[in-house]
Amino acid sequence: MEQKHSLAPSPAFVAATWAALIIGITAFNIGLWNADMELNEKGYYFTVLLFGLFSAISVQKAVRDQIEGIPVTNIYYGISWFCALTSLVLLTVGLWNAELARSEKGFYGMAFTLSLFAAIAVQKNTRDSKASEQVKKEEPL
Repeated sequence: MEQKHSLAPSPAFVAATWAALIIGITAFNIGLWNADMELNEKGYYFTVLLFGLFSAISVQKAVRDQIEGIPVTNIYYGISWFCALTSLVLLTVGLWNAELARSEKGFYGMAFTLSLFAAIAVQKNTRDSKASEQVKKEEPL
């Protein structure tokens, strides 16, 4: 008999990932708010952040679905990776050409990276928590 086993993430890990996500997004946006750049430039970086967050979550979901045997079309899988990599390229090109101090460029790069990593971790925790709830419902008393 196959035993289903799914561990829910610890509350401390869930809190840490949410904190990292909120800190990363907030820091990035506070940096944009205070930046001495045109509004369209701020909009570019904000849009790249949103695009990166969505695509990173999408990649994590597609990869996890494949591992768990849930069908994922090749086109969705490919587009997810393409968008995630494109967001990184867009941020890199934008920062490379921006008239910002190197420390500011590094700040945006690190806040972006923290946000993407945390978004993946939050999505993973959400999925693991749901799977754990499902296993608990199926277990005999």
